Amino acid sequence: MSVVAVFPGQGSQAVGMGAGLAQASAAARAVFAEVDEALGESLSKLIFEGPAETLTLTANAQPALMATSLAAVRALEERLGGRLADRIAFAAGHSLGEYSALAATGSIGIMDAARILRLRGQAMQDAVPAGEGAMAAVLGLDPDAAAAVAVEAAAEGGVCELANDNAEGQAVLSGSKDAVERAMAIAKAKGAKRVLLLQVSAPFHCALMAPAAEHLGKAFIDTRFLAPAVPLIANVTAQPVSDPDLLPDLLVRQATSRVRWRESMATMAREGATTVLELGAGKVLTGLAKRGVPGATLLNVAEPADLDAAAAALS
Repeated sequence: MSVVAVFPGQGSQAVGMGAGLAQASAAARAVFAEVDEALGESLSKLIFEGPAETLTLTANAQPALMATSLAAVRALEERLGGRLADRIAFAAGHSLGEYSALAATGSIGIMDAARILRLRGQAMQDAVPAGEGAMAAVLGLDPDAAAAVAVEAAAEGGVCELANDNAEGQAVLSGSKDAVERAMAIAKAKGAKRVLLLQVSAPFHCALMAPAAEHLGKAFIDTRFLAPAVPLIANVTAQPVSDPDLLPDLLVRQATSRVRWRESMATMAREGATTVLELGAGKVLTGLAKRGVPGATLLNVAEPADLDAAAAALS
């Protein structure tokens, strides 16, 4: 059995996520306490009680999702009586989930991850004035066609780029509001089954995030990365990486680059993944893996009830 642990990104957050794990597991509770200490505030109270509009703010959602994922990891490790990293072959995370993956595999500490994600979220929020950026989901076009739509829209002015290549026929465009709106019209004309403007606070994973990337680069100067216990399948390259010296550059580039999740799943399949284990809020990534990693067993750990099946599969 070859297991890939995957960690969700922004959009999976929900009020109450992780609360059941915190009630059931001392190890999970300790994660939320570490994150609260790192940030100097009770983020856990916001996670468990809301309000949703405050939790959804990028600067809150990013460390909150990481905390929930690591709480799932620690609760599962408590049940297993050993490290998750000893039972998996690879790790991967979607956008901010990459930081969760690195924390889960011992490359960075939970408190460092919380502080960096707070900075990352705030820097992304501040990079583009409210209302000037946008993101749109495009369903039913192949990746090359979606990328061509972005290029055509940007040719008329502004920024428009393929930000997330999530799965075959499922892409997200990001950039200047006018350019993204032009892209939506072009995509419809080219036969997209559905085009949807996303309710996000900033245009992630495009050139407009350059100021955020600069902030991250400065933050990483004082951050120590260790070699992850298992290779990370990086968003930017969709290839496994283990060298800790390469990680800061990959994470900086990730802020302005496409999330190559479709290609990352192809790498998982090529490397012989038989099980995809999603740790944290929601089931977005295991949903994508149904087609992206054909034949793999799909598992989630989001609630205490999920622990037995995951522990049995990993034992």
